[in-house]
Parts: sequence; structure tokens; C-alpha cells
Amino acid sequence: MNIHLSLTPLISLLAGILVLVMPKLLNFIVAIYLIAIGLIGLFGMSSLRLH
Repeated sequence: MNIHLSLTPLISLLAGILVLVMPKLLNFIVAIYLIAIGLIGLFGMSSLRLH
């Protein structure tokens, strides 16, 4: 059985949960999310996929 998880959906899920729990930190969470997704896109973090 292979479990295939990629990093981007996990970061999105974590950011969504944090926004629901702490709405006052919305700007901070969105900024960190955008930076993380940008870095993943630039450096191609496909080696961090869990199988």
C-alpha cells in the first residue's frame, strides 16, 4: 500500500485550520503560506514527498 502525500496540500490544510482557530492572525498566516508555496514552487521540493 502506497500513501502519497505532497507538501502543498498539507501546508494549505494547516493554514486553514490556523485561520479558523486564530482569525486575528490571518495576515500573518497568509503571508507565511504564500512564502512557503513560493519557495516550494521555486526550488521544486518534490523530494519531500512521502511515499
